[in-house]
Amino acid sequence: MLAIRIYEQGGPEVLQLVELPMPEPGPGEIRIRNQAIGLNFLETYQRAGLYKIPLPSGLGSEGAGVVDAVGPGVDRLKVGDRVGYASQQIGAYSEFHVIPQWHAALLPSSVDERTAAAVMVKGMTAHFLLTRAYAVQPGDAILVYAAAGGVGSILVQWAAHLGADVIAAVGSLAKAQRARALGASHVILYREQDVAAEVKRITGGAGVRVAYDSVGAATFESTLASIGRLGLFVSYGNASGPPPAVEPLRLRNQGSIFLTRPDLYDYIATPAERDASASALFEVIGSGAVNIEIGETFPLAQVAEAHRRMSSGQTVGSSLLIP
Repeated sequence: MLAIRIYEQGGPEVLQLVELPMPEPGPGEIRIRNQAIGLNFLETYQRAGLYKIPLPSGLGSEGAGVVDAVGPGVDRLKVGDRVGYASQQIGAYSEFHVIPQWHAALLPSSVDERTAAAVMVKGMTAHFLLTRAYAVQPGDAILVYAAAGGVGSILVQWAAHLGADVIAAVGSLAKAQRARALGASHVILYREQDVAAEVKRITGGAGVRVAYDSVGAATFESTLASIGRLGLFVSYGNASGPPPAVEPLRLRNQGSIFLTRPDLYDYIATPAERDASASALFEVIGSGAVNIEIGETFPLAQVAEAHRRMSSGQTVGSSLLIP
């Protein structure tokens, strides 16, 4: 089978298309013939070395396709089932991928494979950010960075559906227009405007109840200053580099606020948690409250270009690899 492998960490040029033996599922595992593979910014960190991974390695944790083989003891799925998956067993950048059966979810008729591949990681991330890291309530003022991107675009729509007053922070006028179309009530150009000052103006000085910041170092101070008393700072990405360390006393002085740096897989660590998250995601997509835009698709052989575009912020919505 064809697959992407890296033998050293570095720039997009380290991504290599290679021929590998067909993997066989072991006990409790399934083999999926990928029809679409999701691209996530996290994978640029793994490729570049910000996140260390054992080498050589595949990349990719999200995709969708058809189960074409099952190992001993598999009882949740069968050959021929349409599934989407989000798995810590990386290596999704390939024609076939073997994962534990409970890492996959049966797709309802309302969700096609490309949509599922675009949304399993990003959508379940949005679900835990909005319902478990902080339970967004109607009327809550919230701040969402990178609001036109993969996770951000889902966060904006879902939060608006929950009744939140969404303040979107974006990097360009084009992305500002998109954020408004997705349901943001207010838009800030974070590279040009004082984010904290704008947030305080919009909220009448109160600040936001929760801020979702995937940009990292470049926006950390502005985000910290935007959070209201007893609010929550969710730092969940490092697009501009890792954010700085924080003295606990700063959180007290800011209004006894909270800071978390969560990981999706801690929130879907059990089959029950994963099933509940996937079910909520498919329901909100099926209802039409959240629309998944697939911005660009790339063949496996063009994965380096896909990474370049992700790293430079040129992508809108979700991007896919098509084996």
